[in-house]
Amino acid sequence: MRIKSLINACAMTLTMTLMAAPVHAQDLLARIKNAGELVVGTEMQFAPFDFHENGQQTGFNKDLFGAVAEKLGVKVRFIDLPWPSVLPGLDASKFDMGGGPILVTQARKERYAFTLPVADGTVALLKSAKNDALQKPEDIAGLTVGGSKGSAQLEQLKTFAATLPKPVEVREYVDNNQAYADIVSGRLAAVGNSITNIAYVAKQRPKMFQVVQPPFGKKVYFAYFMRKDEDSRSLLEAFNKALGEMRADGSLAKLQQKWFGMEMDVPTADFQPEV
Repeated sequence: MRIKSLINACAMTLTMTLMAAPVHAQDLLARIKNAGELVVGTEMQFAPFDFHENGQQTGFNKDLFGAVAEKLGVKVRFIDLPWPSVLPGLDASKFDMGGGPILVTQARKERYAFTLPVADGTVALLKSAKNDALQKPEDIAGLTVGGSKGSAQLEQLKTFAATLPKPVEVREYVDNNQAYADIVSGRLAAVGNSITNIAYVAKQRPKMFQVVQPPFGKKVYFAYFMRKDEDSRSLLEAFNKALGEMRADGSLAKLQQKWFGMEMDVPTADFQPEV
């Protein structure tokens, strides 16, 4: 009798295990679809990707994630965090992926899985629309320019300036808006920043600012990111598939034009970053 009871108990345990197995075997994409929402951690003070306007979230991210979520058959929910909390929050599985976006680098690719790029992050110069003397990056030789203190873009600007025939004074700013104001006042000839960001500034105030073409320095791109594990693989593949469809039907280019003022040529497959 005890043996029969033991057999029945074992059979019941096995049945319950088999019934529970599909639930535990679900990967991140399956869980997202079951929940009906994709949760994205981001900082909403990074125009033109994410920012507030009249108290409401707006920007490239809202439009792009909305389009991708529709293709996945889910809704998107953003969690607004200070930037230093975004990567730790992703590591702790507080949300499904990060929506910065951030520049893809060799070091970051070792730790995180990146989507295909959505924008060019290469450094370019923003100048006054009235400054006809500054036509190409090399024209800053002998002039004073600015950049964001502690940023990778500032380092690229310094490296480029060191190659020019005349010394360039590079001023460091904590606030990019102050740097842009110094262009208007004539204290700076130009400001170096990612072309995506300064293109947005020029688009917003075309009578005041212009982008100096072409960009300079090492080529870098902005992309979204998620945990680098098997659990996130299906989400990465689905996200990239959606991006590919948006590229093919022209909707990605339309979003770039809407928010950056220009279409951007970005890699359509995995690539090795230059930085």
